[in-house]
Amino acid sequence: MTQTILHIDASARTAGSTSRQLTASIVEKLGGDVIRRDLTAAIPQIDESWVTANFTPADQRTEAQKNALALSDTLVEEIKSADVLVIGVPVYNFGIPAALKAWVDQIARAGLTFKYTEQGPEGLLQGKRAVIALATGGTPVGSEIDFASGYMRHIMGFIGITDVEIVAADRLMADAEKAMAEATAQIAALAA
Repeated sequence: MTQTILHIDASARTAGSTSRQLTASIVEKLGGDVIRRDLTAAIPQIDESWVTANFTPADQRTEAQKNALALSDTLVEEIKSADVLVIGVPVYNFGIPAALKAWVDQIARAGLTFKYTEQGPEGLLQGKRAVIALATGGTPVGSEIDFASGYMRHIMGFIGITDVEIVAADRLMADAEKAMAEATAQIAALAA
């Protein structure tokens, strides 16, 4: 059976982006049907109208509220349709790009991607896999100043995706050739 891959890129650079190069290689390695989401096409920040609509029961939403959630609904459906998420994460100033954070805010929705229980939040999208392609200029992935990989693992787990693999091309400004060789080896080792 062919798997469906949700291919997400968050780099502000469309040409010469290491994270985009990595995600393209990962998608090629994994193979399957691809849903493409480029976050350089504006993902709006959530605002008061979005929050109000989100907390209004679905059967009571006005047309304006349905419209406020339309993109979010589409983004959630993309994840639900995918077996594997491949997410490109360039590290900007020790964190994820604002466009990726906006995507996270749009898809982390109580009742759709997680629910609250007496034991705490429970992710509703179990059984999926995520491969996170991290590219950093100087931040060593896994170090105490790497806030991006832990955050992305946490967000994936929060919505129920606990099978998370990191492919890292880190410290590119120190030794780009070595970083890319290590990332290429990690991609080659991925199970299809």
